Amino acid sequence: MSGFPPGSAARKRPHYRSSIFSLKLAQNRNIVGSVSLSASIISRPETTGAVTRGAVRLLAALGYAPVLEAPLPNGRRADVMALGSKGDILIVEVKSSLEDYRADRKWAEYAPFCDAFYFAVSPEFPRSLLPDGPGLIIADSFGGAILKDAPSVVLAAPRRKALTLSLARLAAFRALG
Repeated sequence: MSGFPPGSAARKRPHYRSSIFSLKLAQNRNIVGSVSLSASIISRPETTGAVTRGAVRLLAALGYAPVLEAPLPNGRRADVMALGSKGDILIVEVKSSLEDYRADRKWAEYAPFCDAFYFAVSPEFPRSLLPDGPGLIIADSFGGAILKDAPSVVLAAPRRKALTLSLARLAAFRALG
């Protein structure tokens, strides 16, 4: 019915009335949950949290193991870094507002540390201002949709191994509490 495996947590999401105008999962494999397109006034930290949750839910549904606030070897910190079942590494940069995007241009320094780079933004974000190169995820706290696939750049094997080990260790230490 909803496209999720029976018993999955994503299947138990709330249902929305048609007046909210939502994108639905049934027609597109890259949409997870429901992305609300209704305009509401929420704070920048709330928007960041909602977009991050939706992007993480999307990545998990696509088979990725996401980790938040992952440090990179160049001293930067990726908002979301995810490891795929085949060892591919994605980085997602969450942008909560136009001001956030304009003030933070360090995302260009993330490319050497991933196979694919995405921006994740809310449905209200002015997408036409984003650069053409990276992929694009639209998300809210209930789910997300890949609107544009990121170009894939294969990491060198030694870098992939170092990043994979670093990400695994980070996730393991975080699981300890």
